Amino acid sequence: MFNRILVGGVLGSICAVSGYLIGSQIPNLNGQWWAGWAGGAIGLFVALLTLQVEQVIKRVPLKTIIGGTLGLLTGLGIAKLASYPFDQYLELPNLQIPLYIFFSAIFGYIGLMLGGKKMDEIASPHFLEGPKNLRHLPKLLDTSVIIDGRIADLCETGFLEGTLIVPKFVLKELQYIADSPDDLKRLRGRRGLDILQRIQKQNRLRVEFLDTDIDRMDVDSKLVELALKMHAKIVTNDFNLSKVAQLRGIEVLNINHLANSLKSAVLPGEMMQVQILREGKSQGQGIAYMDDGTMVVIENARQFIGKEVNVAVTSVLQTTAGRMVFTEIREDGNVPIRS
Repeated sequence: MFNRILVGGVLGSICAVSGYLIGSQIPNLNGQWWAGWAGGAIGLFVALLTLQVEQVIKRVPLKTIIGGTLGLLTGLGIAKLASYPFDQYLELPNLQIPLYIFFSAIFGYIGLMLGGKKMDEIASPHFLEGPKNLRHLPKLLDTSVIIDGRIADLCETGFLEGTLIVPKFVLKELQYIADSPDDLKRLRGRRGLDILQRIQKQNRLRVEFLDTDIDRMDVDSKLVELALKMHAKIVTNDFNLSKVAQLRGIEVLNINHLANSLKSAVLPGEMMQVQILREGKSQGQGIAYMDDGTMVVIENARQFIGKEVNVAVTSVLQTTAGRMVFTEIREDGNVPIRS
């Protein structure tokens, strides 16, 4: 922070002094006391504008900068060729410069935009791509994982590295949900926007908002296509999106899978103490929960609802919704059945 302030101060001083000298030496304003001060103010403004432009440019990938520059130069070259017949064969000397400026603006803009966007579609040299460290591949955030909110806590722990990318269409979907007339949807959308702001304020990860969009596709399909194009991972909670992305060869980071893998491991025959909260789906079953939220199904426990009991694990079932532990009551455990 101190270095940035120092560099900004030096740049501002140089531009202000240079502007003062330039303003005081302009022939038409020579002798005007305010000319130098006006030049100094303009120089200081240019310095501040340069610092703001730097903040924008450093977020743009190097491939996009090089592609935009090449496209701009190509567009200016085409503009020169387009204006050549007017210079050589038409006796319109007063229109030569305006026509060249006109063609330069059109073809220069087209070249700049197309060069920056199309550069991502071609293979780039290794020095532009950087080392291919799989851990640091960019990660595309899905709408579901942003609204879920656990991604912010995960970022704070430092387990995620690299760059988190929020595409324009995901941000647009979040805004659409936040503006919904339904109270619950509106609350979820606003929560998602708050989570993004919370992640952005952290120093561990960089968050980028990508302006790229893909027409005539739903959000999940756009994420898959964008991940293929950018060689990125997808961070999501959506089971169906995870399966589709994996079929396309995309690496998926599913927060639900991570949460399930961190739950306590239990083995058949292990004893535990649980409180039966409600009746299960099958007749006579009781339902309890472990501290990490794992569902425990107790056989023949209907009469013990609301009580703490000792149970023995009979089997463990892993489902797409999470882990389920099946148990049976053991009255011979260390802790007796009590109300």
